[in-house]
Amino acid sequence: MTDDVLDLDAARRALDEQPFSRLVRARITAFGGGGATLEVDVRDELRQQNGFLHGGVLAYAADNAITFAAATALGPSILTGGFSVQYLRPALGRTLRARATVVHAGRRQAVCRCDLTVVGAASEEGEDDGEVLCAVAQGTVLPVDGPGRERAVGRSGGPAGG
Repeated sequence: MTDDVLDLDAARRALDEQPFSRLVRARITAFGGGGATLEVDVRDELRQQNGFLHGGVLAYAADNAITFAAATALGPSILTGGFSVQYLRPALGRTLRARATVVHAGRRQAVCRCDLTVVGAASEEGEDDGEVLCAVAQGTVLPVDGPGRERAVGRSGGPAGG
């Protein structure tokens, strides 16, 4: 199954089925061709004690963007096998953008990478710098085999959970 079967509207519906995604008000802005982009507007409730966007929100965005990108290659019945995030700088800005692309896909897994940027980050001079890279991530996504398995696109967790 490829991205011509699972389109942007279907990906948006799948994201909306995730209560946590609704909680952080995530949205998919691009989907297909081996990639996916997920965005979250930065709000006070998503910040940590120093005013930066919480690292857990960045990890969530990376995980879901990676999984949605993998869905373009593996189809909708998938789960995250694992991922890692490297935080490069504090996330300060108006919107978090997670852009994931498939690096390699086979029948048993897809490996994806993700750049996490903040849009509307202010420079020291007070000017809007546009997009600033704040973290990078890489993950492996696995197809869920067998009858009776629920749809798992964009859900995180290993093969045994989610």
